[in-house]
Order: sequence, then C-alpha cells, then structure tokens
Amino acid sequence: MMKKLLIANRGEVVSRIVRACRTLGIHTVAVYSEADKDALFTRQADEAFPIGPSNPMKSYLNIDAIIGAAQSCGADAVHPGYGFLSENYPFAQAVISNGMTWVGPSPEIMKAVESKCYCRHIAEKAHVPVNPGTLDPIQDVEEVYRFAAQFGYPVFLKLDKGGGGKGIEMVKEDSEAQAVFERISRIGLAAFDSSDCYIEKVVANPRHIEAQFLGDHFGNYICLGERECSIQRRHQKIIEESPSPVTTPEDREMIFDYTLRLARAIGYQGAGTIEGLRSEAGDYYFMEINARLQVEHPVTEFLTGVDIVQTQLKIASGEKLALSQNDVKMDGHAIEARVYAEDSVTFQPSPGVIKKLHLPREAQDLRIDHALEEGGSVPPFYDPLLAKVIAWGETREKARARLIEAMKAFHVEGVNTTIPLNISILEHQDFQEGNYHTGFIETLIGNR
Repeated sequence: MMKKLLIANRGEVVSRIVRACRTLGIHTVAVYSEADKDALFTRQADEAFPIGPSNPMKSYLNIDAIIGAAQSCGADAVHPGYGFLSENYPFAQAVISNGMTWVGPSPEIMKAVESKCYCRHIAEKAHVPVNPGTLDPIQDVEEVYRFAAQFGYPVFLKLDKGGGGKGIEMVKEDSEAQAVFERISRIGLAAFDSSDCYIEKVVANPRHIEAQFLGDHFGNYICLGERECSIQRRHQKIIEESPSPVTTPEDREMIFDYTLRLARAIGYQGAGTIEGLRSEAGDYYFMEINARLQVEHPVTEFLTGVDIVQTQLKIASGEKLALSQNDVKMDGHAIEARVYAEDSVTFQPSPGVIKKLHLPREAQDLRIDHALEEGGSVPPFYDPLLAKVIAWGETREKARARLIEAMKAFHVEGVNTTIPLNISILEHQDFQEGNYHTGFIETLIGNR
C-alpha cells in the first residue's frame, strides 16, 4: 500500500479522498493555488504545498509545479480527483516516470479513451450499440451536409476529445453547420488541443444513464450499477440518482453486460464510468468512457456499500478486487444534489465570501461532501461546485423526501447557490414520478 498520497486537486474532492486515506492509514498532501491558501481542504490534509498563482493554468493545470510539489514532500503516489488533470495522460505519465504510483488507468489507456471516436470503434467491435453518427472525426462541413441528407436534422457536433460539457453543439439546418463546425473546432483547440469533432444524430428527449465499474490489474471486473444523470444544465449534471427510475431488471442486466464487455475490451484498470443515452423507445446507446472518479460516485457507494475511492487506492497499490459481480448488491435508493455557487436561473457564477453557513446534519441516510466553512472564499477562477448532498432511502420516495428536507436545512449567505433550483426540481411532479429527460431544466426554467 502507498504511504504518502498527493491529491492534485482542490475543494470537496480533496476532503473526500483525505477521508478514504485516513481509513487506510495513508498520509495525505494537498496542493493549493494563491486563491486557496486559506481554504479548509488545505488544513484537512496532513500537509499542504503551494503550487502557484490563482490562474489554474499556472497551478492546478501546471504539471511541472505539481510534480515538483510531489517530489519535495516525498509523495509515493498521486490521486488526480476529477476535473483539472484527472484525464490528462501526459500528467499520468509524468507521475509514473518520476517513480510514483498513479491512481487511475494507465496513461496508454487514458490516451486511447480520450478519443470518443476510438471508444465508439471499440463499442462497435464489442457489439455494444452506439448512437447513430460517424465513428471517425469529420474532415469538413460537407460531411455534416451529407450525414444530415441521409439521417435528417437535428444533429450534434461533438469534440472527439471534449469533456465537462464543452464542445457539444446542435445543428438544426444546413445554414448553421459551417459556423458551428468552426466554433467547435476553435473550442477544441483552445481547451483540449484538438479540433477533431464527429457527428451524432440527436436522440429526442433522451435520458442520460451511466454505469460505474471497477477493474483490477488481474483481469477482474465488477459493475456497481447504473446512475440516472438526466437532470443537467449546459450538458453538466446537477442531480443524479441510482437506480434509474426507468431501468428494468432486464435493462440493468443488459447494461452490466455492455459495461463489462467494454471494460474488458479496453483492458481498463481502476474506477471508470460508461456513459450512455436511453431513447424514448427504451433503446440504450453507448456515448463515452470517463476514465476517472465521477463527481456522483457517492450515490453508488450508498447503494452498494463499496467505497470507490478506497478501492481505487487498493487497485493502484496492486491489490485484487475483493468482490465478484455476484457479491454486488444494490440496496434501496440514493439521490445526489450538487450545490453550485451560481444563480439558480441564469447559472452565472457567484464568487465571494461565505458569510454564514449552516449544513444539514449528516446521518446514516444523509451524506454531505464539502470543504466549506464560514469566512471561506469562493474564488472566481474554478468550477463553482461547493458541495454535494446525498440522501438514501429504502424507496425512491423516501430518498427524495430526505433530500428535500436536507436541502431546506442547507443555508449559505454571501454567495448565490443552486439550492432553490434543486428544491424546485425535487418537488416537481414530473421528478416525483420519474418522468424526465435531459431537457428538464430548460423546460422548468422556461415555464417560470
């Protein structure tokens, strides 16, 4: 087992990883930018090292600075969390090249699955259905015209190496295609160093359903169930639950089969997620692989009792999975609401200082993942995620009611938050009935 782990991230995910490490007896090291020098997460770790200015390009995205901090503190392993460099294969390679353990899949696998087109090819070979579209990046806008002539509009143009909701845009007619193609290409070059994009047919009113899996270095794999992540704004998730309200036992068995086929075909190690869409007709399509810990992993932990972060650390240390697929049991229902420092209608970020804070009390059926404190700063430089509130119940309705109760007890003064939006969603009749899709929030806000 590793002895000293550097966590190359910030905020609530650092707190989450620190908790897992304490259970395993692993010494933890946080890194921080100038903007985060007084942040709570830096005091929760056993050590903390500065890595540069507030600008993330010069701190949390600065590979040399993070590797330098790891060497200075004597870390023998690095966990990237999610976001920032978590899916950056040159960073993973730098960690390994400097004699440290990388908590995640190998750089080679990360580089391969970074390409959504590569993953679509793998899925096709593994007989896992993919959303109709191109398997390879398109060369010019003429391919959009030809595809639409055959399959019809609307279509999505998606970056081959995009992420975090960036680089996805709909094209509704020929006259829009050139501008969207050029815009997507520019975003790709600026954010991901690749302008490659591909085409997907738009699935009307889809549901976003993903599957969590784990794989060790000995060819053992387990699937920990599906998560419904259809409540999104700007292609980013805001409420997630498990199991999905619409997934039947037969569907779940099929999703598990697809997930394990893909994981084996890739030779994946560590924690990963297979993301997909479910059409109104009930057809499931593979979209992409997320080669990292997911923000929404706690709902799966509540249902299965498996600590995904601890398992990541054990796999990275060379241990075999302690469970087989037959050992995985899903108990009850869990729902997670993300709390962002954003306006609940416009989603404009709301940086500032937390003047007052009251958190719901954690219990056996309620978990709060956060790194918040009164007087703490919410910098304008980073993702505005503040916390995650996760509720469990024997039934979906009990979990929903428990989460509403918790959200109403969560008070933050000094910055705007999405708590009012979360409550509106959870109390909405369509959500109560499990009748929603990825366009739910746009409809909700449009009807206000």
